[in-house]
Amino acid sequence: MIDLEKLAYQWITAAPREVDVNSEYYCQTRDVYQARYDKMLRELFKMDDIKGDPYVISAVAGEIGNNSFDHNIGNWRDVPGIFFGYNFSDDSFAIVIADRGQGIWGTLKKVKPGLADDKEALKVAFTERISGRAPESRGNGLKFVRENIESGKMHLTFLSGKAKAELNDEMVIEENDEEIRGCLAIIKI
Repeated sequence: MIDLEKLAYQWITAAPREVDVNSEYYCQTRDVYQARYDKMLRELFKMDDIKGDPYVISAVAGEIGNNSFDHNIGNWRDVPGIFFGYNFSDDSFAIVIADRGQGIWGTLKKVKPGLADDKEALKVAFTERISGRAPESRGNGLKFVRENIESGKMHLTFLSGKAKAELNDEMVIEENDEEIRGCLAIIKI
């Protein structure tokens, strides 16, 4: 079985010249991501013994993947696009999404310049109605993700910058030892 978490971590932390753009998990553009996301949906809805609601699982994954493109257009630090992989098996159910973009703090400090650090930015992103795409009236996406992770009995590990959020029936945000430039999300059922 492929360790998607390890592959995504290697992808997001690699030097630009070392990023595997030929990987089956690399989606350079939204249309490539959308095609792979649609394939995941077909596989998800074929599963008989899934432990959660496939509509909610797909909505959570879709929100995170779409955010990677929506908030980084023109702001990729080097390699545009995302890492998108999933593993649905008897002993493992995971969806992994990573981007080499500006990260949560980089996105939100444009509209809320008083944010102190990555931890505060993650807390705001998951609890407040705020959007890095001002003046658009948006900002419900990660709140939607948090609420559905909690109610759906799922687990989300979300890393951005020097912060890490662990979400299940509660949310814990702590400092991460290593800086993740961009975002790395791991959804487990």
